[in-house]
Amino acid sequence: MAFRIALRALTVTAAVAALTAPLAQSASAATAPSRTATTTAAAASATVTEENPFRWMDLDGLRAEFRFMCPAGRCVGYWSLVLTDEVAKRSYSGGEFFAYAPATGEFGFFLDTDIATRTVRNPGQVRLVDSDFTRSHPRFEIRYGNPEHPRKARVVATATTWM
Repeated sequence: MAFRIALRALTVTAAVAALTAPLAQSASAATAPSRTATTTAAAASATVTEENPFRWMDLDGLRAEFRFMCPAGRCVGYWSLVLTDEVAKRSYSGGEFFAYAPATGEFGFFLDTDIATRTVRNPGQVRLVDSDFTRSHPRFEIRYGNPEHPRKARVVATATTWM
């Protein structure tokens, strides 16, 4: 089970790197080396041509958001799913958020800064990237509660891909 979790975390990290490498190269080519990371992010946003990979999903309680991450001063852009403001403002206590596919019982991973993590405690940390998990499950849910008993946890958001 631990190997499977580690493999999924590696898959998410590889997916983010593969999706953002072309943007990082164009951002660094478009800016002079003496500019700051903020200027690099602004230049990268001007060259974003990547389409939203979640555009074909029916989202309830989630929204697609384009963000920048600047590890080691190199900014890269990526699409992710985050909780809507209305869902994020609700009161949560005594549990954790996790991504869950009820049809298969599999768990997804959130991107916390640049680290893949299975659960998060804060609704602002719920961030799913385009990964094997989001592509291979026609329906997945963001649940809040005990990840050891996922079927008893409260469903706070869903994403459905109509095939």
